[in-house]
Amino acid sequence: MADITTNIAGLKMHNPVMTASGTFGYGLEFADLVDLTQIGGIIVKGTTLHPRQGNDYPRMAETPSGMLNCVGLQNKGVDHFCQEIYPQIRNIRTNIVVNVSGSSIDDYAECARRIDALEDIPAIELNISCPNVKQGGMAFGVTRKGAASVVKAVRQAYHKTLIVKLSPNVTDIADIARSVEDAGADAVSLINTLMGMSIDIERRCSRLSIGTGGLSGPAVKPVAVRCVWQVARAVTIPVVGLGGIMTAEDAIEFFMAGASAVEVGTANFIDPAASVHIAQGITDWLDQHNCKSLKEIIGAAGVR
Repeated sequence: MADITTNIAGLKMHNPVMTASGTFGYGLEFADLVDLTQIGGIIVKGTTLHPRQGNDYPRMAETPSGMLNCVGLQNKGVDHFCQEIYPQIRNIRTNIVVNVSGSSIDDYAECARRIDALEDIPAIELNISCPNVKQGGMAFGVTRKGAASVVKAVRQAYHKTLIVKLSPNVTDIADIARSVEDAGADAVSLINTLMGMSIDIERRCSRLSIGTGGLSGPAVKPVAVRCVWQVARAVTIPVVGLGGIMTAEDAIEFFMAGASAVEVGTANFIDPAASVHIAQGITDWLDQHNCKSLKEIIGAAGVR
């Protein structure tokens, strides 16, 4: 069997498939449906310094080959996570990664600092697509300065593996990636959802309570693969790819574009064991193509 282990800046994974934040809860919700130890890593739902109620309903809408959501980072805050959730998940024999979000630089840094104290959390994924309330609502991750400022602050507060999740809703995602690498990121993950909208023409209004939402699913995969390909050539840190991965063949595209690991998101709503099946499919593909390890295909896709 091919070797599909990978290492994301010190985050050692027995296979390169993780579950994307917001699509797999805290892992506990899926424990009766899938062997969690067979997943390379579980990225838990977005966690903020203070509790958030999220947006009003409706906050999900199905689209051709995908879905829109505007959940709004509903969670009970980092203290609830540390006191109530962490004791339940700390002994799961896989990598537990916390997705950290915030509305100010201080919020990000303090949330990361509290998670830093948790012995069995080896990494965080920093969601910089959140609106900066002190900058009129512009997302941190859409400018070099904004992205670098929040990463720099979190880097000072957090001492384990720091993965920064990049937004595709920018002019030059490779430029943003270079800025967060310079600010101290250990790795980047991409892409976060694309901004989209769906209108109910009978009711003459958006299908989402706040109008717009994040588009995910197979529809975004070509954009995600392109972004990963560009970013992998712009930075020296590891890249984690996500966006519309439904099959092992989808994941192989991301590896060939330059990703060292992948995340599975929307597919979890269709098949709770999607990440496990994809990991096995990656092994099968490598064996069929006489590849001894995953490393042989990372970045294999050149320019014709």
